[in-house]
Amino acid sequence: MVSHSTIILLLIPVVAVFLLDINSAFAQESTGNYMSARIEIWGLFYRLMVVAFVIGAVVMGTITYVVWRFRESHPKNRGNITPSRSEGAHH
Repeated sequence: MVSHSTIILLLIPVVAVFLLDINSAFAQESTGNYMSARIEIWGLFYRLMVVAFVIGAVVMGTITYVVWRFRESHPKNRGNITPSRSEGAHH
């Protein structure tokens, strides 16, 4: 079964692409107002850079949470991490 965090991470790019396409779906251009290809390419570049920064921020936030949650000094992780002499290997 797929975890909830995996589903959320898979949905983020889908939602970002969907939101980028909403703006272009409602835009109506007259036949006299054509944009040059160079402007369109730069516009696409900037939109994709925004998507890349948002996805990067989500990934960095997730990494920060995991590092902070499972750090060595966390109260739940302060137990005895070395095995005792009696629980060692059987020789």
